[in-house]
Amino acid sequence: MTEPSTPLPAHSDDGRSFTVPDAAGTPFIAGTLLLVTTGQGRQLALVEARETAAPGAPEALHGRLLGAIEGDRFDPRASHPFADAAVEAADAETIDLVHAALGATLEVGVNLSPPIRPARLLAHRFNRHTFWCGQSGSGKTYALGVVLEQLIAHTALPVVVFDPNSDFVRLGELNPDASGPGAELLRHRDIRVLRPNTAGADPLRARFTAMTAEAKAAVLRLDPVVDREEFNAAVHLRETLSEVDPGVLLPELLGSDDPVRRALGLRIENMGLLSWEVWAGRDREATLVIDERADATVLDLGGFSTPDQHLVVALSVLDELWTRREERRPVLLVIDEAHNLCSPELSSPLAVAVRERIIQIAAEGRKFGLWLLLSTQRPSKVHPGIISQCDNLALMKMSSPVDLDGLATYFGYAPAALIARSPWFRQGEALFAGGFVPAPTLLAMNARLTPEGGSDVGVPLR
Repeated sequence: MTEPSTPLPAHSDDGRSFTVPDAAGTPFIAGTLLLVTTGQGRQLALVEARETAAPGAPEALHGRLLGAIEGDRFDPRASHPFADAAVEAADAETIDLVHAALGATLEVGVNLSPPIRPARLLAHRFNRHTFWCGQSGSGKTYALGVVLEQLIAHTALPVVVFDPNSDFVRLGELNPDASGPGAELLRHRDIRVLRPNTAGADPLRARFTAMTAEAKAAVLRLDPVVDREEFNAAVHLRETLSEVDPGVLLPELLGSDDPVRRALGLRIENMGLLSWEVWAGRDREATLVIDERADATVLDLGGFSTPDQHLVVALSVLDELWTRREERRPVLLVIDEAHNLCSPELSSPLAVAVRERIIQIAAEGRKFGLWLLLSTQRPSKVHPGIISQCDNLALMKMSSPVDLDGLATYFGYAPAALIARSPWFRQGEALFAGGFVPAPTLLAMNARLTPEGGSDVGVPLR
């Protein structure tokens, strides 16, 4: 059915927002893109809410103006106030024009609001931090894979994936039925997977001597106040710990006449530190592999024998990138299950060190080309200092009122009426908002080109 083109008493006092006081008889709801025609030309607008101010009052539309359309040009800075306007649903040609004008080239799905067109993202706006969330079963990880495939295929932006559940370890494999330009481009990309237990050329490793003094203290669970004597001994051994492997140093510490140094040796021995498989030895550490800037490097964090070892890798990688930030070499850091590394409730020295480095990158890393993409099932379990720095939002099905209220607070650029629809999203449906999308968009994600590494296990049937 063709949407009506109806003169409405729509008005905009500021050239940024608009109101239609009486929307009776129109099909427009939150998320609808409109063409607003005035004597000064045409503008693109987004309906953010359809509501009644008081019982018996007509339903009104409220929304934002996205920019002016002049011939075959779209200017997002040229919206202007108006008194009366003819309002109609935007057509497919207009959507395509806007996508082309803004450089929205990454096709990741299909719009759920008319007109039904491909949903596209702006690749260059991944230079802002992105927050991706959805409850278990929403299709969050699968959908994130769709976006990563497009980024890896169509851009030269190196991607580093912190992968705790082995969900992205098959990004370098194509599905048998994968076809099209994206699949062909992906086939030729350099995608490396570093795993804890592997006979491959690049196992997932860190090098203790290469870590910062603060990171070494965190690995040893040394608190500068509670463990002040051992911490001080480690400070005085800073140069030695930067040159000599703990395995070589340990006999000297255990045989020392200094009780504090001996205590430090006992700490290393009691923790079983030397038996951790994370240490590089003769292998290359992950930081050296990442420094080669492959198209994608997946860090499979889930296979270590003890919990702290994945934190060692995360901290060594994040610290190295931060130390060398002045080189301004862009990289997208994808942290899946971000609540595991970014929770305000983390308490161990190593976990706190990882979280604080991520907070620092969220606050200051953007200008150095260190960009985050954080994915989680529980937004309320991610430190607010990280969420508040994200300029892009991808929201899938989320039923928790606490989480939805928090998202509406942090992401004011995402219409509240669209966030409120999240509990009713089907698997694979999402709301995208922020700088990486031309306008807040409800969409259904495309199919993956590569296999998902951590898909659900089915129930055996007789």
